[in-house]
Amino acid sequence: MKYKIFVDGQEGTTGLKIHERLASRDDLEILKIDPDKRKDINERRKLINQSDLVFLCLPDDAAKESVSLIENSKTRVIDASTAHRTAEGWTYGLPELKKEQRELIAKSNRVAVPGCHATGFILLVAPLVEKGILPSDYPVTCCSVSGYSGGGKKLISKFDDGLMKNPNVPKHYSLKLKHKHLPEMKKITGLKYNPVFTPLIGNYEQGIGLTVPLVTRLLNGKLTAMDIHEILSEHYRDQHFVKVMPYDCDELLDEGYFDIAACNNTNRLEIFVFGNEEQILLMSRFDNLGKGASGAAVQNMNIMLGLDESLGLKC
Repeated sequence: MKYKIFVDGQEGTTGLKIHERLASRDDLEILKIDPDKRKDINERRKLINQSDLVFLCLPDDAAKESVSLIENSKTRVIDASTAHRTAEGWTYGLPELKKEQRELIAKSNRVAVPGCHATGFILLVAPLVEKGILPSDYPVTCCSVSGYSGGGKKLISKFDDGLMKNPNVPKHYSLKLKHKHLPEMKKITGLKYNPVFTPLIGNYEQGIGLTVPLVTRLLNGKLTAMDIHEILSEHYRDQHFVKVMPYDCDELLDEGYFDIAACNNTNRLEIFVFGNEEQILLMSRFDNLGKGASGAAVQNMNIMLGLDESLGLKC
C-alpha cells in the first residue's frame, strides 16, 4: 500500500524542499496539482480529500482555509505555517520535546510544524524549565542568526538579484519585538513571559545559529555550565537527530569561530554549552530548511504513518 501525499503550497520554499525529500520514496504516491490550478479551491479540495496526509506550506489564512476544505475523517494534516502552532486540538510537531511527544504525534490527525527559530530555542530552554532549573519568570533573551532562505521567495530574490542594500552586513529585524514565533516559544517552554528575541538575517543561504545566555545566580540551585551540559546531555541521550556536543570543545570550532552552517542539508540539530561558574551560553545550530522546516515536516509524517522517523532524512 502506498500512502497518498499532497503538498498544498508546492511552489514555496518549504513545499519544494518537502518534494525533494519525498522524490525517491517508493512507499508514497505524491499527488500534484497543475500549476495553473494551484489557487483553484475546488481542485485543492479534491486533492486534499483524496490524500492520506496533506502538508500545508501556505500563508496562515490559506492554511486555515485548506483545513476547512477537509470533508472526511481520514485526511491527516501537517501544517508548516504559523496558523496552528498554539491552537487547541493541534499537536506540536517536535518529537524530541518530551517522552510522550512522539506518541502524541503518532496518534494525531493535526500536527503543527514548529517555527525554525522556535525549534532551536525550545530544545535549549524547555528541559531546564521543566526540571525547575530555569525559573519560569526568568528574563530570557535569545539571539538567532539565519540564512536568507528563511525569509521565503521574496527575500531570496532580493539577495540573489542584488537588490538588498549593503547585503554583506547582517540585518536585525522584528525590532518591535513581536516576532511570529514568540507565542510558541513562550507556551511550549512554559515561560511566563516572552523572551526578548532578536533575530538577524545574514548574506548566506541557509543555517541557523541561536544563542541563549544565562546567569547562574538567577538559576534555581548552584549550577555551572558543565552541570547544565550534563543535564541536557542526559535529556537528549537517545535522540537520533538532536545531539548535545562535547562540553566547551575547541576542536568543534574553526579557530575559535562557530560555524553556523555545519548542519546544512541535514535534519540534525546540535546543542552546545559554553561558559563558567557565573555565566552560561547555550547554543543550537541546524538547517532552517531542514530541522527548521521541511525536514521536521517529513520527520512528523514518518511518525504519523508508523514508519522509521529517519526515513528519507539525513542526520
